[in-house]
Amino acid sequence: MGVLNDHFAVHLIELRRRLIVSFVAIAVCSVVAYFFAQPITGFFVAPLFRAHAGMGKLVYTNLTEAFVAYFKIALLVGLIFSSPVLLYELWMFVSPGLHRHERRLVLKIVGTATLLFVGGAAFAYFVVLPDALSFLMGFASERLKALPKFDAYLTFMARSTLAFGLAFEVPFLMVAAHRTGLVSRDHFRKKRLYFYAAIVGLAFLLTVGDIFSAVLLALPLFGLYEAGLLVIRLFSSPA
Repeated sequence: MGVLNDHFAVHLIELRRRLIVSFVAIAVCSVVAYFFAQPITGFFVAPLFRAHAGMGKLVYTNLTEAFVAYFKIALLVGLIFSSPVLLYELWMFVSPGLHRHERRLVLKIVGTATLLFVGGAAFAYFVVLPDALSFLMGFASERLKALPKFDAYLTFMARSTLAFGLAFEVPFLMVAAHRTGLVSRDHFRKKRLYFYAAIVGLAFLLTVGDIFSAVLLALPLFGLYEAGLLVIRLFSSPA
């Protein structure tokens, strides 16, 4: 019993050390990002200015709004740039308990999931959001002036890119569920309508009830679902 307690204590100490390193990495990267908050913000704001050429600036109505918005952006960028350290610390903590083939599998899973997430975020920023912003800003007229708030706009951009990044994991999760035996080969095809309904619900959850954003997210998700079916048919063994 004492040996088990000592073993557990060692793992607890190691977990605490790796958590401390992870939090320090996030803090350092976030502080550095804060000093570059304005050019980073310019990158996120650029699609809005391209969508509406007459808009030269955003507005903020609360005294602390700009500071809070820059802080959010710095924290988000800090999490992104510290993610290699976070993944390394996680890997070093769990890898001693894995077999060699399991380690290779985990690396493939993490790599594939990361690429899909980055692809989804890039798809949102470069493909979906420019058209979406052009449509939304198109309601402006002589009697209706668009004055997007600084913090609200950045929240919209961050939420949208995050939602698309997560959504692009759908084909990977479908193939993983099939390859692990959790779902049969034809299950996704036979239950397509139920999964489509679930996708609509997921889109509303990820976009926090924003109907327009939910539609923009749900449509690519339908395509990704069909892509997942195609990948299963091409690369998975028959059930």
